[in-house]
Amino acid sequence: MKKIIYAAMMLLVSTGITAQVVDEELTEAEKIIKAQESDSLDGWKAGGVLGVNLTQASFTNWAAGGENSVAVNGLLSTFANYKKGRSSWDNTLNLAYGMLKQGDEGGVRKTDDRIDFMSKYGYKATERWYYAALVNFKTQFAAGYNYPDDSTEISTFLAPAYALAAIGMDYKPHDNFTAFISPFTARMTIVNDKTLADAGAFGVDPAEFDLLGNKIKNGKMLRAEYGGYIRVMYKKEIMENINLETRFDAFSNYTEEPAHIDVNWELLLSLKVNKFISATVSTQLIYDHDIDIAVDRNNDGVLDGAGPRVQFKEILGVGLNYKF
Repeated sequence: MKKIIYAAMMLLVSTGITAQVVDEELTEAEKIIKAQESDSLDGWKAGGVLGVNLTQASFTNWAAGGENSVAVNGLLSTFANYKKGRSSWDNTLNLAYGMLKQGDEGGVRKTDDRIDFMSKYGYKATERWYYAALVNFKTQFAAGYNYPDDSTEISTFLAPAYALAAIGMDYKPHDNFTAFISPFTARMTIVNDKTLADAGAFGVDPAEFDLLGNKIKNGKMLRAEYGGYIRVMYKKEIMENINLETRFDAFSNYTEEPAHIDVNWELLLSLKVNKFISATVSTQLIYDHDIDIAVDRNNDGVLDGAGPRVQFKEILGVGLNYKF
């Protein structure tokens, strides 16, 4: 196309020298602009969101009935990404904790608890594909209970914890979408609690006992798995002041029942009212074949079995939100 334009210019001015000079100047200018654009994208970019949501209900002589309650949920989501030439390094840290006080009796109950760190390095292979390596670590801050039983711990800090390392390819067509695919993944389940480990919680090998009930072998606190892993992340401003972020993880253990795929799907919808006030809706769906959930099939308050089940959590909050 440029040759045609330059040929036309040559006919108009009856000289090829002028066209050649113009062409060289344009080419050099384009190189400078592209270099400036590349430099502006290189380096560190960091930021995040800090949110605190408060819910309170109070009843005095209320004929319809009701129970006083106070709930507080906090969320911190941060990122630090680096880009230089063909290399990129993405880091995220998500922290969440929530508490509920309901009625005049009983203590404070936990409603949310999460620590999630991810680091991913990529080296550009093509326009949209990167050779990539990823590490991920997840656990919680405090002990959890199967309410209304608030005396028996069913989880605590580092019980469970999940450490994952993967090598594969990362598809990044634009900044709002990434799909990481790894055929070589190692996942470690950590249960750093003797009681839970002896019970075989979260898929670790339980303790062994003799016929008299004496423990002859402690439960294992670590469980290693090797398989394939997929992580898809997407974010978009779907409407003015309404942002959607979602993440989907899937893991298949090659050595044990690879058809049983562990799934973790998280979604966060943010609705901004003004600079500091916003509403958030967050959901999380988990299916892990190694985690047994107690089942009350007859709804009579008597547990009559346990097995893997779909876990779902939803949190709606309105409160302070600061983006930095």
